[in-house]
Amino acid sequence: MSTVRLPCRTVSGRPRLTGSGGSRKATRYGQTDTEGEQPMRTRETRRHTEMLSELLGDLKGHLLVDVGCGHGALARRLASMGAEVVGLDPQETAVTAAMAADLHSGAHWITAGGAALPLATGTLDDVLYFNALHHVPVDELETALGEAHRALKPEGRLLAVEPIAEGPLFDLTRMVEDETAVRAAADDALTKAHGGTDWQLVARLEYLAPVKYESFQAFRNGLIRVDPAREPTVSAQEDWLRERFTASARQADGAYWLDQPTRATLLQRL
Repeated sequence: MSTVRLPCRTVSGRPRLTGSGGSRKATRYGQTDTEGEQPMRTRETRRHTEMLSELLGDLKGHLLVDVGCGHGALARRLASMGAEVVGLDPQETAVTAAMAADLHSGAHWITAGGAALPLATGTLDDVLYFNALHHVPVDELETALGEAHRALKPEGRLLAVEPIAEGPLFDLTRMVEDETAVRAAADDALTKAHGGTDWQLVARLEYLAPVKYESFQAFRNGLIRVDPAREPTVSAQEDWLRERFTASARQADGAYWLDQPTRATLLQRL
């Protein structure tokens, strides 16, 4: 695989965070009246975009790769904030869709996986895995984090935002694909990484992210967009999924909302 050469900038004034961020995590446990669901820890409700802004700060002039970018919505948003963005996804169909939707963001789009970043050593300011690290094959997680370390500049940052295997959204999606094990493996890989000598843990916090769907069909489409191979399972479970979606989602502002417990881990390259 050839290496993509991108403009290299020196970034000054990078925000520095200290501590684990644990003060944002409540310790109470809630009740549940939905059959089959586990009691869920009470967490502060925060939007993903709010948390990204808080953790990454001003991205103007940063060279950033969004690994597992999907159709590119977040990558385009980051580009609009002044970052030089590379959107990278192993699914060619996702990258094609991202390119088709990108009219003027200036982002670069590449079909590749996190275990073999086609980017030069020591060039990136930030590596982002947004709801994506658990999609890396378990036996490639250590390699993927090593690739992020290689491609980052000294003191560059890795931010992994990962869904926790609990809550109403998870209880729906696990009927299509139970990600309990792969989400745990991704979190274990991050813990192992910052327990070594290559990374410093800057922040690690949990929050409750409200996820918006315009309709059940939008929810269904999202399941398949993540992995087209899910289509037969989604079709077979469609009646159950529709019923549970309607029962679990709350309606507000003309849309349906499901809460997703989320863990954000920010590491700095040593």
